[in-house]
Amino acid sequence: MSLRHQISLRILLISLCILMLGGAIAIWQARNAVSNEVDSSIKLAQQLIKLSVGNTQFNEADWVYRLNSLEQTRHLNIQLRKPSGGLLNFNATALDVEQQELPPHWFIALVVSDYPKVEYPINTVDQQFLTLIIQANPMDEIIEVWHETLTFFKTILLLVFLTFIAVYFTFNQTLQAIQVIVENLKNIEQGQHPQKLPDFSTQEYNRIAQAINQMNDELSATQQQNQALTQHGFDIQEKERQRLSQELHDEFGQSLTAIKVMAVTAAYETSDTQAVTSAIVDICDHLMTVLRSMMKQLHPMILTELGFKASLEDLVHQWESRTPEIVFILQVDDWVDGMGETVVIQMFRVIQESLTNIIRHAEASEVSIRLTIEPNENMSILKLVIQDNGKGCDLDTISTGFGLQGMAERIKLLGGQFKMQSQEGVGMQIMAEIPV
Repeated sequence: MSLRHQISLRILLISLCILMLGGAIAIWQARNAVSNEVDSSIKLAQQLIKLSVGNTQFNEADWVYRLNSLEQTRHLNIQLRKPSGGLLNFNATALDVEQQELPPHWFIALVVSDYPKVEYPINTVDQQFLTLIIQANPMDEIIEVWHETLTFFKTILLLVFLTFIAVYFTFNQTLQAIQVIVENLKNIEQGQHPQKLPDFSTQEYNRIAQAINQMNDELSATQQQNQALTQHGFDIQEKERQRLSQELHDEFGQSLTAIKVMAVTAAYETSDTQAVTSAIVDICDHLMTVLRSMMKQLHPMILTELGFKASLEDLVHQWESRTPEIVFILQVDDWVDGMGETVVIQMFRVIQESLTNIIRHAEASEVSIRLTIEPNENMSILKLVIQDNGKGCDLDTISTGFGLQGMAERIKLLGGQFKMQSQEGVGMQIMAEIPV
């Protein structure tokens, strides 16, 4: 069931409960009102009769005259019973009740209760014993409370209807906002980045829209960065292939051609075989040097042969020989050699890229590399800190560099966190934490 139908059904059930509760309260109040009104009328009639009688005795005609003055008393049937048993009625309101439309029988049954019947003995001057009978006749009061109850119910129905309409339109507007937000999220899920969500009149939905718009901007920017990084990776790959192809052509092609020419020359009896052999050996040694250099650039064999720590020491030793003016400090735990191959390769490339950037741009005199493993609850954390004392930089101006993006992506692929800190004149610090 949709949210719209659930809300409508609940509003309807609440409205029915309100109507039922209001009906019960209205009937209870009507029953009390009729009972109180009838009791008051009976007591009033009794007091009037007592005041009229006093200590004076009247004949029958005088009593008939005096009781006629009570015929307008509401909610009562007043009768005078003669000694012969005949009854005289003094109730002019009965005609008005008959002329009005009576309430439903169920309402009368719910409102009516047992009312007292009063008989008052009267002695006349001529020693006749009359009986004054006062009996409740609440029909006119029931008619009044019936009309009041109808008015009350109509008011409740109108209020419930207006409330239902107000709530319905409010939730309808809310559901429309939700629909717009859901459609936008579906587009984002499909990789599309539609226009930003509009401002909503509801503060909560407006906050959700702002958060989604910000998320959409971040996703769009991240997607553009990933596309640029991917394209940059393809460009580097093509350049590397081109460089390798050129190097193979220049080094191996020329050297193999020279070896072939010398081999052909050595076939002649007049050739200096020893010189040719020596030249071929020199060319082969040169090819082996070039081959090792190319293999080292593609993948340092020392990683698999001697381990991660030895590879880092060899990398630092190479930079020390190239840049003797820079002091390198390397601190590596022996435990790092027990890490997986994927972690080792990615971390090696991060350190390699960091050192390259420092040598090219930092103008530093000291570089510190610290790689440690620290226990943390159910796993260990590999922590890498690379710090230099170079000129530093503004991170906002270099955060879009492909080298830094590449390092951050490598750490992110390992499930880690990558951070940088730098200020102009105080160098840069690169930190990475990876669960292992």
